[in-house]
Amino acid sequence: MDMKGYSVSWTKHKKEPFFAANLTRRQQQCIQENHAAPEETSSLNHSLKLAASTSQNTLPMLLPAFVALLLLVTSISPAFSHPIASNSHLSVLSHPKANQTLRPAQVLQKLRRIKAHLKKINKPAVKTIKSPDGDLIDCVLSHHQPAFDHPDLKGQRPLDPPERPKGHTNEETVIESFQLWTDSGEACPQGTVPIRRTTEEDFLRASSIRRFGRKPRSVRRDSAGTGHEHAVVSVNGDQYYGAKASINVWTPSVTDLYEFSLSQIWVIAGSFGNDLNTIEAGWQVSPELYGDNYPRFFTYWTTDAYQATGCYNLLCSGFVQTNNRIAIGAAISPRSVFNGRQFDIGLMVWKDPKHGHWWLEFGSGLLVGYWPAYLFSHLRNHASMVQFGGEIVNSRSRGVHTATQMGSGHFAEEGFRKAAYFRNLQVVDWDNNLLPLSNIHQLADHSNCYDIRVGSSNVWGTYFYYGGPGRNVRCP
Repeated sequence: MDMKGYSVSWTKHKKEPFFAANLTRRQQQCIQENHAAPEETSSLNHSLKLAASTSQNTLPMLLPAFVALLLLVTSISPAFSHPIASNSHLSVLSHPKANQTLRPAQVLQKLRRIKAHLKKINKPAVKTIKSPDGDLIDCVLSHHQPAFDHPDLKGQRPLDPPERPKGHTNEETVIESFQLWTDSGEACPQGTVPIRRTTEEDFLRASSIRRFGRKPRSVRRDSAGTGHEHAVVSVNGDQYYGAKASINVWTPSVTDLYEFSLSQIWVIAGSFGNDLNTIEAGWQVSPELYGDNYPRFFTYWTTDAYQATGCYNLLCSGFVQTNNRIAIGAAISPRSVFNGRQFDIGLMVWKDPKHGHWWLEFGSGLLVGYWPAYLFSHLRNHASMVQFGGEIVNSRSRGVHTATQMGSGHFAEEGFRKAAYFRNLQVVDWDNNLLPLSNIHQLADHSNCYDIRVGSSNVWGTYFYYGGPGRNVRCP
């Protein structure tokens, strides 16, 4: 089915599904968030502005270095031409987590490294579309996208669509919806894929250039001891070839630059040691990665427990995009409102029986692309676990539990229109059939901060409510 962007469902209840609800649904248009476009400034002015934001305690000592920085950066400023936002509050001279000032020579080296990364990530565009939310969408020839930098894909082109799992039906009437950058009639031509451009500012926000676009290496799915907290439903004990769910979309508050809040599907194989393989897709709020607090459609993968492989979206060689109307990493709108209208995104990940690659579908029948089987070790065969749910980072940067919200920021027991949910949870079996979940486990790492409640109904199938506010009287 040819669609012009996101398919998001508006769900309306007569009663809450926790109490055997009756559900009526219709689709609503979903567009990218429309907020003011950032000013386009030169890289030099931006770098100097960031330098000026260094803490007041160290400013007098920086003046001689600042003059040297001016001379050094001026000599290379033409090399950085990507537009950047004007509201950054970070300093390239002082890492927010360490009170250690960088010398001008280090700044120059950092800017050169950023330039090299930008050249690698941002491919030549046939056409560039500027979204009202400030994103630049580059229409890149499909065989020039980052995935084809990988030696195993050199000279190849994206594959044709695979056979969908049996039992995959469109339960709802779909109204064609748009991403904001195509609303004016702009679109990427056939044979290209839309890629959200990475900017200098994206790198300047990052805690590490080397780790840009990657999750921290300490992430584990069986422990919250690393500062990552979960509220998830999982199934294991069988061989899984895919997963499907409708995910409620909210705008949770993220209180620290280096924290995030996400809701996603995990397809997992291997142990929770260094051989962990995962495929992930959902929505996330990540100020560090995107520079704002809007929920964005994202993908992720790793084959070594987030150590050296994998990345978000198209920020490395990996995911192969086949769709010319979806920009991975783009903002999702409209979003659910507390005690008001509720909006979902439908996601399905499954293994193509013919070629063995893992495909991603968004909405009803909109294929986004695939993760090639060669990326993985254990997932080259099948998954041993599937998880659905939320994850946040608790950095305790203020010495207490974070106030970063999960889901809607409300606990599961508050129910429909108040708590976030997943519904119609299914898995794909060895014969490419969609099946309901069995042998379900639920886990909330810190239930006083974020919790979860599972239910079942004729309309929603297996579903759950989840989330919470983070820091509260019961979660110090």
